[in-house]
Amino acid sequence: MQQFLRRLTGITVIALAGAVLGSAQNSQPAQSGQAAPAEKKKNYKDQQEYTLYDSVTKETDATKKLALLNTWREKYPDSDFKLDRLQIFLPTYQQLGKPDKMVDTAKEILAIEPKDITSLYWITFLTPTQGNTSADALDTAEKAAKGLLTAEKPAAVKDEDWTKAKSQTDAAAYTTLGWIAMQRKTNEVAEENFKKSLAINPTAVQVSYWLGTAILAEKKPEKQSEAFYDFARAAAYDGPGALAPDGRKQIDTYLTKAYTSLHGDTSGLAELKAMAKTNPTPPADFKIKTKAEIEAAQEEELKKTNPQFALWKSIKESLVAAEGEKYFESVKGAALPGGAGGVTKFKGWLIKADPPVKSKVLLVSMEGKDQPADVTLKLVGEDGKPLPLTGTPEVGDQIEFEGVGDAFTKDPFMVTFDVEKAKITGLTVKPAAPVHHTAKKKS
Repeated sequence: MQQFLRRLTGITVIALAGAVLGSAQNSQPAQSGQAAPAEKKKNYKDQQEYTLYDSVTKETDATKKLALLNTWREKYPDSDFKLDRLQIFLPTYQQLGKPDKMVDTAKEILAIEPKDITSLYWITFLTPTQGNTSADALDTAEKAAKGLLTAEKPAAVKDEDWTKAKSQTDAAAYTTLGWIAMQRKTNEVAEENFKKSLAINPTAVQVSYWLGTAILAEKKPEKQSEAFYDFARAAAYDGPGALAPDGRKQIDTYLTKAYTSLHGDTSGLAELKAMAKTNPTPPADFKIKTKAEIEAAQEEELKKTNPQFALWKSIKESLVAAEGEKYFESVKGAALPGGAGGVTKFKGWLIKADPPVKSKVLLVSMEGKDQPADVTLKLVGEDGKPLPLTGTPEVGDQIEFEGVGDAFTKDPFMVTFDVEKAKITGLTVKPAAPVHHTAKKKS
């Protein structure tokens, strides 16, 4: 924190302490017995106070300067230069990395000068940085942030400097208002303010992370993609204003897990992070498809390109469901429902014939020629009685068949159909080899 506060310049262009102290430096200490002027002006109580002031302004070591300031305050608590002294305390505490003291000092300044921009800024900035979530701290920071948004340009500040500084203070104000709303669980308000902050300062990826957190807390599924985009921004961005590597890694780990849970796998995640790295906000039509949406689209495509397998897949899902056995009993003894014209036809690959020659049973895989069999075809005649093949079926053939459901087991999964030979197409049956009988020798 100390190193960070030393680096932070924030609103130095509008820090008025220097101008105030400059006028104070030109003041002369009051001489003993000197009559007070008609017009009230600030004076040192005595030469010793002026000496303390002079020593403070000349001291460059922050620790020594703080000691001199404390001595000045102890000996002259009601100094005419109390405000000026507090305005020196503030940057001294900044140099020493004492944010708590900075906030306390800023409050003292605002009690004297309610519109002091530097004090408003530090309270606004430091409250979320310190993570102070007490009701009093949130109220104080909210008041300070709103004060920054309505602050007017000091007369001594150039227009161009004010424009630049005001954008920084506005971004800080919206960030803090968003953070306060997030602590109060008014997440829609938090989202609104975080977005205003990012519009001013798009490299503030800590705000992107908070924005994603607030959006998720709204528990609106339609906004989930936007939240993940904000997390991707916080994890992937590595330019000015980026989070520390450890923080980015933690966010990336969370994002990967959450994205996979939503999407079903990590496909598209690398592209998401690449987009978020260079673009602070998602496109208007940005959407991460859910696993259910992907499966539904695949199902629709399958119905167009392979309707028979789509039908089988649907039936299998019904069979493996909790009420699968009950579903099968409702269709047992008839063709499974769903085929055109009331006739259900399926395609599958012949995995095994039993026996290999003059087969009575064919084991078929509906998933692929290299997959385990999940359908058994019992060959029957028109009368329903067993009728084996007359030759050797070609294993590996893709066949089409229609049949009547006869039996079902869920584990291992197997559906048995009674199928007439004439209702199987695509099956190659090689003639059985002739049987040669050895002639008996005459005795």
